[in-house]
Amino acid sequence: QVQLVESGGGLVQPGGSLRLSCAASGFTFKIYAMSWYRQAPGKERELVARISSTGSTTNYADTVKGRFTISRDNAKNTVYLQMNSLKSEDTAVYFCNARTGFVDSWGQGTQVTVSS
Repeated sequence: QVQLVESGGGLVQPGGSLRLSCAASGFTFKIYAMSWYRQAPGKERELVARISSTGSTTNYADTVKGRFTISRDNAKNTVYLQMNSLKSEDTAVYFCNARTGFVDSWGQGTQVTVSS
């Protein structure tokens, strides 16, 4: 079955950077778009970034545009989220998502805390 395992979260100061990784297995990774979502305490889960199956098309939430970069390595079945110029409002649990057909699959999430 689909497995998504996120890593790379942690505590970082405002203005700092983190790189999240999501290792995927159990499906044909290279033919599906992948996404990163996040959920802050007391808020709904929101889409952060999406990347097409080939990596040629990316989309970002307005709140992260210009600061975050989504990428993928289809040879390694891994999707990444490079986060720069982090702000306190970026604090959330970040989730990797794969939509295979009509089924949404999620990782367990990785905590990102931006604080001085």
